[in-house]
Amino acid sequence: MKKSSNNLYSSDLLDLPRPLKRFVAVNVDLFLCVFTVWLAFFLRLGTPISFLGQGKWESGLIFASIASVIIAIPIFISTGFYRAIFRYSGWAALVTVARSVTIYFFLYALLFTIIGVDSVPRTIGIIQPILLLLFVGGSRLFVRLWLGDQYQGILRRMTRPKALIYGAGQSGRQLALAMEHSPEMQIVGFLDDDKSLHGNILNGLPIYNPDTLTHHVATLNINQVLLAIPGVNRSRRNDILESVRQAHVSVRTLPNVSDLVQGRVSFSDIHELDIDDLLKRDPVVPYQNLLNKSISDKVVMVTGAGGSIGSELCRQVIALSPAKLLLVDQSEFALYAIHEELREKVPDLIIIPLLASIQDIQRMREIVSTWRPNILYHAAAYKHVPLVEQNVLEGIKNNVFGTLNAASVAIENHVSHFVLISTDKAVRPTNVMGASKRLAEMILQAKAQTQTETAFSIVRFGNVLGSSGSVVPKFRQQIRTGGPITLTHPDVTRYFMTIPEAAQLVIQAAAMTKGGDVFVLDMGQPIKIYELANRMIELSGLTLRNETNPDGDIAIEITGLRPGEKLYEEILIGNNPQETLHSRILRAQEEYIPWAELETKLNELEALIRNNDISSVRSLLENLNLGFVPTDPISDLVHKENQSV
Repeated sequence: MKKSSNNLYSSDLLDLPRPLKRFVAVNVDLFLCVFTVWLAFFLRLGTPISFLGQGKWESGLIFASIASVIIAIPIFISTGFYRAIFRYSGWAALVTVARSVTIYFFLYALLFTIIGVDSVPRTIGIIQPILLLLFVGGSRLFVRLWLGDQYQGILRRMTRPKALIYGAGQSGRQLALAMEHSPEMQIVGFLDDDKSLHGNILNGLPIYNPDTLTHHVATLNINQVLLAIPGVNRSRRNDILESVRQAHVSVRTLPNVSDLVQGRVSFSDIHELDIDDLLKRDPVVPYQNLLNKSISDKVVMVTGAGGSIGSELCRQVIALSPAKLLLVDQSEFALYAIHEELREKVPDLIIIPLLASIQDIQRMREIVSTWRPNILYHAAAYKHVPLVEQNVLEGIKNNVFGTLNAASVAIENHVSHFVLISTDKAVRPTNVMGASKRLAEMILQAKAQTQTETAFSIVRFGNVLGSSGSVVPKFRQQIRTGGPITLTHPDVTRYFMTIPEAAQLVIQAAAMTKGGDVFVLDMGQPIKIYELANRMIELSGLTLRNETNPDGDIAIEITGLRPGEKLYEEILIGNNPQETLHSRILRAQEEYIPWAELETKLNELEALIRNNDISSVRSLLENLNLGFVPTDPISDLVHKENQSV
């Protein structure tokens, strides 16, 4: 690639030896001394004076020029003027220039203004030092811009994406200052709801009416809107997002209020919209007394500790001062990752990483009998519907018999609380994963009636935004790569919650259990996945490509429902939920099979699994009063392969 002429000249100058560069700088200043004397005479007399003339003013010009050089250059040398690296010089260098010229000013004015010389007007002693300050300071600034990285930086910043900050309060001002020299984007103004601010200037940037956003996007070539409104309530935030997305600009947001209060704002803090913004509802606020009740000073065990829900449970637990935390997972990498993360956050807490499969009852018995946990959160499960449909027996062994192992070991070792993380897919299931989770729920419901050693509870919730396999990270990745977004059906709807909400619900449920309870969250209205995808496209500054807008950016491609997938999910089996101590947590009243009968069925199911009889396994599940009504033929990969032979 060819260098520009500017780059060639600057490169040649930068390659000069250091003494030679100082010699050049001294000669430039010498020239500026003489030139500013001549300019001062010109400004004072109103006519140019020649150095070669023989008149009174000409001799004064020569004398004043020689005096300027003799006074200025030694001052500049003694104050370290030429030790600075000009292309990196900044405010400190300008202060040195001002200090040096100030000394020069007093000496020069003393000679020509106070004492006086007949051939030199007295005002020259004042005018010339002022001119010298401007020219010498300007020369340093020019060198910095030309030779330094800032020259290229200015060119880059001229082509930076332009953005507006929504919110002209403290957070917005902090963000504007943090972004002032960012090479990533250029802040060109603010948006604010306060009408009294419209038309005003803040930190050199105009404040606009948000209602005019579409106009400014077109006239100012705006690419992004940065939300700096951490204190606004969820309802108002949703209204703002709805208005902004009509302008087809990418929307990004700031971190939480506590970070802003401490002044920690930088470009790296700006991120994609929070999951809560996509959810369009207020997060469920936890009750602190319920969080503390089951955790503080207790030995806590989490199975599936490396998964999405399990790892967030661990993060919530360590904030509540447990005595010890046992991390159980069969994935070496997932266990290592969460263990390292938690150790860094709370180095003084005893955190024990344990590789184990919940299907190995001897290993589970060894762990529980060694550390005697007070509470066990059972998050280990296979949850991906299509994968479990394709691996039926493994899904049942893990979700059903793994849960039975954990529950049995908990009873044997007098674990006081056992909490199962369940799913809305367990309600009237149409797939094996949902059926296996409903059967796991019934095991705990039945066990709760046969003993008093362990208080069992089940926490059931919908899809978790941001987890592995969640639609949100999947859609984000598809948008980044230009689409299309793949969706199984345009009418699919789901209940959603955030990972922290789910983890906090699980912890609070344990504090309210009476034994055998099924807790569900009042999650508001279900969300249509098609609308969620469209919202994500628009809030990324893009448009939906469809029949009415063939020139749009991102298309949504309908792929068809997967085996076992439902259009609509439910939270409750019955219709008579009871209130609890938490206003958004309900206690379901649901039937179950007594343990004596259920144990017989489980033994039968186990025998069928040993014989790899998938057809009979599925038939048994259909007849177990789980509400299981499969919508598709058997999709198990081994079964289908054997059938085709």
